[in-house]
Order: sequence, then C-alpha cells, then structure tokens
Amino acid sequence: MNDQYHFASDNTAGVCPEAWEALRKADSGFEPSYGADTHTETACRLFREFFETDCEVFFVFNGTAANSLALASLCQSYHSVIAHASAHVETDECGAPEFFSNGTKLLLGVGQNGKLDVASAEALVTKRKDIHYPRPRVLSVSQPTELGTCYTPGELSALSELALRYGLKIHMDGARFFLSLIHLGVSPSEVTWKVGVDVLCFGGTKSGLGFSEAVVFFDKNLAEEFDYRCKQSGQLASKMRYLSAPWTDWLGSGTYVKYAKNAIACARSLAAQASDIPGVELLYPVEANAVFLRLPPHIDARLQSCGWKYYRFIGDGTRFMCSWQTKEADVGRLIADMKSAQP
Repeated sequence: MNDQYHFASDNTAGVCPEAWEALRKADSGFEPSYGADTHTETACRLFREFFETDCEVFFVFNGTAANSLALASLCQSYHSVIAHASAHVETDECGAPEFFSNGTKLLLGVGQNGKLDVASAEALVTKRKDIHYPRPRVLSVSQPTELGTCYTPGELSALSELALRYGLKIHMDGARFFLSLIHLGVSPSEVTWKVGVDVLCFGGTKSGLGFSEAVVFFDKNLAEEFDYRCKQSGQLASKMRYLSAPWTDWLGSGTYVKYAKNAIACARSLAAQASDIPGVELLYPVEANAVFLRLPPHIDARLQSCGWKYYRFIGDGTRFMCSWQTKEADVGRLIADMKSAQP
C-alpha cells in the first residue's frame, strides 16, 4: 500500500472485503440483465427496509451521474437549483448538472460550515419573479457537506419548510451519507423523507464499495422515466448485479456501521492531535471523515517532502480525508511527520 495517498481522498482507499465477497457471490451462473436480476431485486428491497418506506432505487456508476441525472429529473431547462457555494454540484461536477438538465442554472447561497442558510436560500427564491429569471425549482443539500459537517434533522426541517412554502423539491447529495447517520445517531428516515427530502444520491464508492451509487426517490412520481435517463447517459449497467450486489451486505448486515465509525474515529483523532501542534489550526468541526487544517509553511513543506498527498482546492486550507481503510497507525505516522517539521 502506498502510504502517501492515505489522506488524499476516501476515493484512494480500496474495496472493503465484504464488498469483494458480495461481488464474488454474484459472479456465478447466468442472471437477467439491465437490473432484472435477483441481486438487484434484493438490494432494492433492502433499501426500502433501510429507509422504512416504499421508494424507487436506481444504481449508477458514479456520483457525478447520480447527482446530475437526479437534478435533471426534477427540473426543466428554464429552472434553477439553489445550493451552497461550496457544494459538490457547483465546485466539482464540471458543469454536469447543467449539461444533463439542458441548461438548468445553479444559484449559489451561503451559510456557515458549508451548510445552506435558510435566509440565504429564501433570498434567492424571492429575488425575482419575472420571466427573465430562472425559476427556482430545487434546493440541493449535501449530507455531509463538502466541509465535513452534517445537517441536523432540525436544520433539514427548516429548509423543508422553506421548500414547501415556495413549491421546491429537495435533492440530497449523500456521497458520504453513512457517516452522517453515525455522527447524528439517527435513523436513515429521520434525515431524508421524514424531513422532506425527495431524492437522495446515496454514495457507495466513498464508503468502501468499488463503483456503485444509488439514486433513491422517496417521491416515486419524480422517478418516472428515470431509467431512460440512465440508459441515454450510459449509466444503465447491462450486468447490473455487480453494481447492486455489494449493497445487500452493506444494508442487510449493517457492514457500513463499523467502517463509518472507523473513519470518523480516525478523523477525530487526527484533528485532536494536529490541533495540539503549535501553529496548526482546525478550520471546521469534524463531524464526518474530513479534517481541514491550516498548516504553517514549514509543516506543509515537511509533509510534502515526506510524500504525503492532500488537497487544497476547498475549505481555505488543507484537507485530510480518512476512509474505511484508515488505521490509527496511519494517523500516528502523519502526526509524527508534522511534529518533526522544523520552523
């Protein structure tokens, strides 16, 4: 294993053993294609049990497709989507939401710690009502946010009340959704459909699966012809069982719990130890698996010389990500290199 990539992203981690085993079991004999197989049927049933509601579930290859196709299903080209300025759909999708929706505009709000503020969102909704302004149609929230913070059920309910008042739909980017469940100590339903979320893009890749994301429609009417969108965009897997099978253990056996707890524990340990180093500043609360630090130049230089990889493109600092695969010993090596830096 290449140590230097441990904290660059949770995408750099491998596939967890349980997901590999689920793929091995699925790799047997012949099954119907395009989602008509028994593994996909089982996975969809488990999603409904997991969320305690009858929902429509679709599996795609990556998060960009999940978010973009979900938003496109909620909008016409003359509509707009309100999101936080740091949201992934704005900063890291290469214009895909606009592309797949034939031009739906993103309107950017603000709020502390990466969470969209109700007042900021309402200001965008009510800014103009004339036909020359792209009509607001969707509130998009990330759970957890790009800054590693989590919306509480109360915060989501407040946004839901706003959405209901103005006839908006709610999209949730849940690339790391499992982590928010562990941090908040809530059931999946309490931070989704029970607080007004219409569609959730549920991340598997960053959680320990290999190449699968789930798009979950709690409002089943909004899922009409979504399978056609998947097909047209190249996201309808012919051998769908390989996308759906890993979810059966993940949800059925609760495997996600131990790995989410591990990622959060490692992130909290990293944040606590780094904060004790002179000159290092913790920028945001650690509620998921992301740790944002402002590093003195000599520590930054030392880590780079040691080969550590990390990102600076969001959060006004350096981002360190823990994953299902991170160990406390990995955190210890990183901290040791920070402490060895000379001013």
